[in-house]
Amino acid sequence: MSERSDPARMDVARLARGIRAGERAVLARAITLVESRRADHQKTAHRLVQELLPETGKAVRVGITGAPGVGKSTAIDALGTFLTGRGHKVAVLAVDPSSTRSGGSILGDKTRMARLAVDANAFIRPSPSAGTLGGVAAKTRETMLLCEAAGFDVILVETVGIGQSETAVAEMTDFFLVLLLPGAGDELQGLKKGVIELADMIAVNKAEGENLKRATAAAAEYRAALHILTPRSPHWTPPVVTCSALTGEGIAEAWAQVMLHRERLGAAGELAARRRAQQVSWMWAMLEDRFHLRLKSDPALKARLPALEAAVADGRLSPTLAAEEIARALGL
Repeated sequence: MSERSDPARMDVARLARGIRAGERAVLARAITLVESRRADHQKTAHRLVQELLPETGKAVRVGITGAPGVGKSTAIDALGTFLTGRGHKVAVLAVDPSSTRSGGSILGDKTRMARLAVDANAFIRPSPSAGTLGGVAAKTRETMLLCEAAGFDVILVETVGIGQSETAVAEMTDFFLVLLLPGAGDELQGLKKGVIELADMIAVNKAEGENLKRATAAAAEYRAALHILTPRSPHWTPPVVTCSALTGEGIAEAWAQVMLHRERLGAAGELAARRRAQQVSWMWAMLEDRFHLRLKSDPALKARLPALEAAVADGRLSPTLAAEEIARALGL
């Protein structure tokens, strides 16, 4: 088997050297290592990430979420192209815990970001195609570190799943952007309070043509709604802006808010504190994934689990006692 087909056969020093040099093929192979479930791949990946740690942490990390139909891919394409046009190197990553049901990551189709897909200063990578939310998020975090070591100075992390994936993305980025549609009303009623509480900025997309008036009105409604929520930072009041991913209108202003947020939280020491807390959170996510992998891979436990589940479902065994038996099998 060649090094190209089996990235574990490339030693850590060579991988690290290629990544530092910005070699995209080497970066892609390294990410394959990170995403692999094979023990030898994982061992190499862990050593590689540790080796590259000094080169990480300098990028601007932005999380982006939005309901289907909000124009999220088009917005990321517009923002990414705006940034590469100003000399930045942009990596787009995804967190998609639902991909085991949908058959693949939405970002797998790079035609959704047509300009970035052919941009030499951009890199698009879908999330792993299977796993727990904690596991997928952990792989995305490690991929982010590899991209930073390869010289990408802006990391855009898209949540394309549902529910807790938004929290996971907010907890691995510096700035969390929520994209919304024009026309408040029902959309405002349907907003998940938890997601809005995570937002560092709300952007009302599709603010062009006949939608412009509705987008402006929606932005005013969202601003009023934000007043009843406590911002997650004492140094930042989340702004509400309008933009058009289609025309590019408002994209530069939205990015200016990201930079202003970075400046204010950086000066207050909050950005560094948030990064430190994230590091610890990542450790626990990795540990959780390790336990989940043990549950799925231990032969004796796999054989016993169906009977335990059936006994709990039938009321013959309490969930507590079943959990204790599983914990004992894991040596806990």
